[in-house]
Amino acid sequence: MVDCGVPFPMLSDAGGEIGKLYGVFDEASKVENRGRFIIDPDGVIQGYEVLVPPVGRNLNETLRQIQALQLVRKTGGAEATPSGWKPGKKTLKPGINLVGKVWEEWQVSMADD
Repeated sequence: MVDCGVPFPMLSDAGGEIGKLYGVFDEASKVENRGRFIIDPDGVIQGYEVLVPPVGRNLNETLRQIQALQLVRKTGGAEATPSGWKPGKKTLKPGINLVGKVWEEWQVSMADD
């Protein structure tokens, strides 16, 4: 736990070494763009967002994405989460029957909300 109450480790990269590895270090200004990387338990990046420093991020969207990634991992990819999905809402079943019908299925899932 970080002293300010954040329940996960946060990184400070004053020299930009890690930012360069992740491609978020801006050589011209010598600062890193704001990066958020979601890394799964296997060490694989599953999602990321990089914004310039003046633009804020949306914590609720980050949490939603983590929940969606956790569900997809738990189901072994048997369920997919449409745009805006939240826990407890309808998921999509990936497969040949979904090809060309994602929009239609997504609309149905949103109507159920």
